[in-house]
Amino acid sequence: MNYHPPHISRLMSEIPGAPTAELVVSPKTVHDVVAVLHHASDKGLAVQVMGGGSHSGYGTPPEPDIVMSMDRLGEVEAWEVDDLTLVVGAGARVSAIEEMLGEEKQTAVLPERPGSSTIGGVIASGRSSLRRHRLYSTRERLLETTLVTGDGRIVRSGGRVVKNVTGYDLPRLQVGAFGSLGVIVSVCLKLWPVPEHGATVRISDRDQASAVTRPLAVLEDEEGISVLVWGTEETVSAMCERLDGSVSEGLDWPSDPTGPFRWSLRVPPALTDEAISRIPSAWSFLAVHGVGEIRAGSDSSDGASDLRDWAESEGGGLVVVDQPHATGDDRFEPWGAEPPALSLQRDLIAQFDPARVINPGRLPAGL
Repeated sequence: MNYHPPHISRLMSEIPGAPTAELVVSPKTVHDVVAVLHHASDKGLAVQVMGGGSHSGYGTPPEPDIVMSMDRLGEVEAWEVDDLTLVVGAGARVSAIEEMLGEEKQTAVLPERPGSSTIGGVIASGRSSLRRHRLYSTRERLLETTLVTGDGRIVRSGGRVVKNVTGYDLPRLQVGAFGSLGVIVSVCLKLWPVPEHGATVRISDRDQASAVTRPLAVLEDEEGISVLVWGTEETVSAMCERLDGSVSEGLDWPSDPTGPFRWSLRVPPALTDEAISRIPSAWSFLAVHGVGEIRAGSDSSDGASDLRDWAESEGGGLVVVDQPHATGDDRFEPWGAEPPALSLQRDLIAQFDPARVINPGRLPAGL
């Protein structure tokens, strides 16, 4: 086929973590994405898909031949306010979408401090809201996706209703797949109504959180423990009184820890307290109680090997979210032990990206 490159994007230097490449493209339609991937698959060229650059530190990707910016695929296709669903392009910024939804007191339950993150980037990296213990993860809120496979096929899966699954549950498989099953171009998300009132309560002992039923989130960092609640004015007032802590009006969402090294420690939820006790004292952290996730930041990888060994012995893991650019022995292994289903993962990816051109090297074992 003759390849006609789509619109050349704005400078990739505007996207944090964007690599250099001989060709930088910014598709405007799904058929532009098809053209790029047909060409890449035919020629065996590595394509790195870029949203806002917030999740570009995962894995060990090679230098790409093509950088594909999704910034022109961010249109809102359908917003059914009464049905609580939203269909939107993968390149849409999370912050802009949540601001729009807030006009109707709704939320897509996406990360609260998204920075430059896009919808597609959040899904591809498997990120979830700090509210996931109460309102479920990104995986559970994704109803439908349209993607382009590595060899240029357009695949729509799922449906714009909550229960509609046949064959592969492909929308959920794409969460955390880093584009290995195809470039996500649009999604349908299940929304949630936002109550009028919310509060943040600082408590001294996490056991105090049990005084309320299903809080919105229970978070812990070096400064202490916060319980976030929402509902009617009467409900929020009653929960704050039962918690017996320092109350602030509104939901005060913390930012993720920062540093040259950023980590995601994942353990069974019952081990969250022990995991916190094992985090090196020089690290900053944010623990999400109830889901077994601890986000951390540090100036170095000192202590990371011991922490990973313990986490893996308990059925969890320590994943590198970002680290300084380095090669060989100077680079901390991003994922740790290979997952037991790695061969199955390889076989599945081969069905969707036979030439393995989309975001190679992002997954465990350099997949």
